[in-house]
Amino acid sequence: MLTLRENVRIYVYLPVVDMRKAIDGLGLLVIEGLGKTPQSGDVFLFRNRNDKVKLLCWDKNGFVLHYKRLEKVTYKFPKASEKIIDEINHEQLGWLLAGLDFKLMATFPELNYDHYF
Repeated sequence: MLTLRENVRIYVYLPVVDMRKAIDGLGLLVIEGLGKTPQSGDVFLFRNRNDKVKLLCWDKNGFVLHYKRLEKVTYKFPKASEKIIDEINHEQLGWLLAGLDFKLMATFPELNYDHYF
């Protein structure tokens, strides 16, 4: 179970990454590939072609590396595009880590009825 602060931003690095990279290699991708600071407290998600993701984030006094491998299904990521990075919300991260197509999932809109008839 992964618990994140409510105000944290979650960035998905869309190009395929060699999963042998550890904290230092992924941190370098954050700096050089994304132009962001790894110690910002934001979460950076990296993927391989099919079934592995790594999340890198800074927690007070050190890096946290979260790794997940799916066993019988593959992660659903958008088709390759010009973009290198995409920002997702907490709900989409949960869907992604569950193996769902997070881009197709949507929350129900909040309804506010002033008049019923």
